[in-house]
Formats: sequence, structure tokens, C-alpha cells
Amino acid sequence: MEVLGIDIGGSGIKGALVDTTTGEMLTKRFRIPTPPSRRPKEMAEVVAQIVQHFDYKGPIGCGFPSVIKKGVCITQGNLHKSWVGTNVEELFSKTTGLPVRVVNDADAAGFAEINYGAGKDISGFVIMITIGTGLGSGAFLNGQLIPNFELGQIPYKKHKKIELWAAASAKEREELSYEEWGKRFNKFLNYVELINAPDLLIIGGGTSKHFDEFKDQLKLNTPFVKAKLLNYAGVIGAAAAAPQSK
Repeated sequence: MEVLGIDIGGSGIKGALVDTTTGEMLTKRFRIPTPPSRRPKEMAEVVAQIVQHFDYKGPIGCGFPSVIKKGVCITQGNLHKSWVGTNVEELFSKTTGLPVRVVNDADAAGFAEINYGAGKDISGFVIMITIGTGLGSGAFLNGQLIPNFELGQIPYKKHKKIELWAAASAKEREELSYEEWGKRFNKFLNYVELINAPDLLIIGGGTSKHFDEFKDQLKLNTPFVKAKLLNYAGVIGAAAAAPQSK
């Protein structure tokens, strides 16, 4: 089935048409920068622009950088506080005129890797970590999603949440080398390992394309691999979550 998947991030909103049977992207990703306000109305308008770009008329799957319960945004994440309590599915459906299902973005990326990528046919407890503006996490037990694992929200020292210290945005903000930042990311993964004892860690998100530049800083007892779908996983997994593909 050909479905539009949309991946909403703190810096960009991306969309592409995906074959949800094979996980293959049928088009190049179309990206529009996330509006500086990061408010609901402005971001919903960008989603509509992506739909118009593909002249698309079917169901939409959307990965969203927040805890989502029954379509409602529960936490602010890296967006504007006005998102909290907003029914994202209703907002995007009204703005686009199409049926939309919204899931946590890291859950979407993890779903793609579990079904089409590095986690395919892997049993046990698998955690997908996405590195971007924040640190997303998707958890799977024998291939089944355990929703809304928000491991980037772990408090760390003076920081409200560890992703403020260890995400890619911190690397850019503080102009850290991959070696310096990799040690921070390793500290985060040490906490993930201690708290969850996973059988496998999959490292994805935009920064995973530079995996070779920081992998030597990762000192873990848990096996870890680079995501196969890299930063395309969010779009692919979002498409697989669309209303008619459940």
C-alpha cells in the first residue's frame, strides 16, 4: 500500500510516499524547516504543504516528537508548551482534510527498524535510540511495541533532562567534537543499559549517519548496531502507522 509518512522534528518536517508492504520509500523525502515558533497552527500548515507537494489524497501516518496518547500530545518535548493537551490527530486531520494517525516519532522509527531494518527477526528486548534535536527511544519486546518510552527525559545533574546535555543539539550548541559528544552519548546509553537491561540497542536518527565518528566512544555491555534505515526510519515507520495500515 502506498502511504504518505511524515516525520516531525525540532528542526525539520519531512515527508515521503512509502510502500508499507516492503518498507521501501517510493519518493525522495520532501523537507520543510520546522517553523521557529514550533506552535500547533504553524506546524499543521507545514504538514498540509507536504500533503499538497505530493498531491496526496489517502491516509497519513505521522511521527511526532512527544508522548502521544490516543492522538493527544502529553508532553512538550522540544516544541512549544501550547502543544500539551492538543489533539494532534484532530488538528492535522482538520488541516489536511485527510485521516491522520499520530505516534511518537521514536516509536515510529523503531517500528520501521524492527519490521524492515536492523531489528528484523530479532527476539528479546530491543531499544531504538534516535539522535536529533532530542534523544528519542522506542522499546520492543519480541517485535511488539511498548509505547512512550521517553528515556531522553531522564534527569541528569543540573539539567532538567539528559537530552539537553547529550543530544545532537547539545553537540552543535557547544561546538563539541564527535569524540567529546560521543562520551556524553555513551553516558546516556550507560543509564539506558542500567535501567532497562536490553538485549540489543539500535542507534538511529540523523546523527547515526556519522556513526563511525563516535562509535569508539561507546563502552557498553549490551550489543549495539547502527540503524539500517538511518534517518529515513521516521518517515517509513510513520507511514506504516497510517489509519488504513493498522
